[in-house]
Amino acid sequence: MKIHSLGYIGVNCTDPARWSDYGTKVLGMEDVSAQLRAPGDSSVFLKMDDRPFRIIVSQSGQDNFGFSGWEIAGPVAFAEAVQTLEKHGVNFERAGADVLAARRVQELVSFADPDGNRHEIYWGPVSDFRQFASPVGIKQFITGDQGFGHVVLPTPAFDKCLPFYRDVMGFGLSDLMKVRFTPDPAEPEKRLYFMHCNERHHSLAIFECPMPSGCVHVMVEVDRVDEVGRAMDRMRANNVKLMGTLGRHANDHMVSFYMATPSGFFIEYGAEGRTVADWSRYSPFQSTVNSFWGHDFSVGHQ
Repeated sequence: MKIHSLGYIGVNCTDPARWSDYGTKVLGMEDVSAQLRAPGDSSVFLKMDDRPFRIIVSQSGQDNFGFSGWEIAGPVAFAEAVQTLEKHGVNFERAGADVLAARRVQELVSFADPDGNRHEIYWGPVSDFRQFASPVGIKQFITGDQGFGHVVLPTPAFDKCLPFYRDVMGFGLSDLMKVRFTPDPAEPEKRLYFMHCNERHHSLAIFECPMPSGCVHVMVEVDRVDEVGRAMDRMRANNVKLMGTLGRHANDHMVSFYMATPSGFFIEYGAEGRTVADWSRYSPFQSTVNSFWGHDFSVGHQ
């Protein structure tokens, strides 16, 4: 299948209102729940561009990541994507009218990877193109053809998941790492593969390690480094835990920091991410360092 971009993410939370505060006061997104949710629904919808929403937070008995929503470029490509799922024997469910109305799309199917990570593919978002109005003055998140940002998912069954994302979902390899959490050479290496579907360096990464929250992190990108600094100030002012210090990544060149979310996974908040206009001229590589500088993740354990 040919995925256009990461369109949205779904999040589970025992108290969705926590995401309303976090999303507006820290991330700088716009809470449009009053316009989008059905009567009696407690879901929170967060907007960051001209799309109706990019994050949907659902009431749940647990705090974790829910699903990734991947946009397909039109009905023909969507039909071909469904045929690919059928060809590979992937069980999927077609969305009914209620789900289509909630997601504001034309068609949608949902399925899981071999490790149970949930995905939705869809086409034709419905939008009134109302201008994004950040409550903290952010002018622009980097979205458009690059989509929402990126998501890093836990895939302990790595040898099953890699061909699923490559051969079924159609992602290309951007680069890779092999990491250990300790200096002990006897500790098995964990594979971390970064994968693309458009010019963003990676829209998806898969990590050979379980995560109780169902996600390692998601990334959102703003249009200037100053906005990254302002987000750090808002993080501190709202007593949100810092999980990784400011730094610049070696692979996608993102200047970013990491912080906790109300649902247990991290958000990377960054700027100046790398793009690749022609992947046929790009050579994937294995990096042995996470960043050119910064990105100390030990702070998250303090």
